[in-house]
Amino acid sequence: MTLINPNRVGIALGVVLGGCHLLRALLVAAGVAQPVLDFLFWIHFIKPVYVVAPFDPAIAALLVAATALVGYAAGAVFGFVWNRLAGVTSRPPVHR
Repeated sequence: MTLINPNRVGIALGVVLGGCHLLRALLVAAGVAQPVLDFLFWIHFIKPVYVVAPFDPAIAALLVAATALVGYAAGAVFGFVWNRLAGVTSRPPVHR
């Protein structure tokens, strides 16, 4: 199995999850999140029951930071488990 760097996997997943939630916050700030949410529920045969709250920059920053942190932690744990299951105990090489 190929060795992976848990830190890099953590950063990658943190950026992806944080970026998705940044997009969500931008949709709320632009005032288009409710129609998007309603559409997504509709195409999944779900009656929309949730209402998007007004945009708050502090809450948006907390959302993005928290999901990026959770993404980093999940990615790092995944990388560590991957390497352990591969039977690798040494650190991965650093590529620049």
